[in-house]
Amino acid sequence: MRIKALAIRILRQIIRDKRTMGLLIFAPILVITMLHLVFNGDDYIPTIGIVQAPESVLNQLDNDQVELIEFSHSDEALEQLAAAFLDGYIDFAQMPPSIYLEGSDPSVNGVTAGWIKTSLSALQNDGIAIDFPIQYLHGSSEMGQFDYFGPVLLGFFVFFFVFLIAGVSFLRERTTGTLERLLASPLRKWEIVIGYVLGFGLFTMVQATIIAAYAIYVLGMLMEGMFGYVLLITLFLSLCALTLGILLSAFANNELQMIQFIPIVVVPQIFFSGLFNLDTISEWLSWIAPFTPLYYAADALRDVMVRGYGFGEIYLNLLILLGFSLLFMVLNVVALRRYRKI
Repeated sequence: MRIKALAIRILRQIIRDKRTMGLLIFAPILVITMLHLVFNGDDYIPTIGIVQAPESVLNQLDNDQVELIEFSHSDEALEQLAAAFLDGYIDFAQMPPSIYLEGSDPSVNGVTAGWIKTSLSALQNDGIAIDFPIQYLHGSSEMGQFDYFGPVLLGFFVFFFVFLIAGVSFLRERTTGTLERLLASPLRKWEIVIGYVLGFGLFTMVQATIIAAYAIYVLGMLMEGMFGYVLLITLFLSLCALTLGILLSAFANNELQMIQFIPIVVVPQIFFSGLFNLDTISEWLSWIAPFTPLYYAADALRDVMVRGYGFGEIYLNLLILLGFSLLFMVLNVVALRRYRKI
């Protein structure tokens, strides 16, 4: 009877906690639905440039599975390749033709190179050599999936742990009465928010530095750019995760409720961060990506670590991450009003 009574009490607690009930039912449905939309999306269609191809060659190329764009000069094609508008291009200015791939995504490289090999094999009777070298703008033929997914995973884990630690820590400050005493002091709400951000921020800087250094220098993750830019990106991402974690902790009454935000707020971002090709995700779902901080952080990390870019290519992503952080800080100030006794 005592065991029965205990079991009934636990069931009643769960049923009365509407947030827990919603998590148990809604969160798994959300994640499974996203997985369904990602893995059942359309096949990737590469965009390939054709430079100075004879008319007879163009007529024989099978463009049902790719999007072909003609260029009159290789410089134009190279510019589009560097801007990631092309996945690769074939230069017919000299024989045998030269093959260039953007190179930062191994899966896209495989699709693009496969079509090129098949198409040029069909031109064998025209005297075009089949055994051609492939040149990569970024990466190489030895680049693995870990090198491509690594920057995204690095950004995700930094975001995840900073969000969790900041949210739970700030929640503890509130539940132990520390926040209430601070609100009763002459300190203004914005001063409290900035103070917490600076305090937690120093710790997250050290954490992000250790994680990034371990992934790059111990695990051997591909690193083409400057390590300092990686630290700068992870710092901005940590600031964003920190302010978001503090904000959401204002709507949680205990650690369990704080953790319940993870499958709703954090996990979905992994689907829009570039870990999966956004071009193959359903159009009505892919529009969410620009509204997630991890989308910009992962793009900036890939630009530095895989493509070797510098500040000029990543500053816009950094500004957007800073904008997210400022927005969350303003909302934090607003959220603190509910705790001030009037």
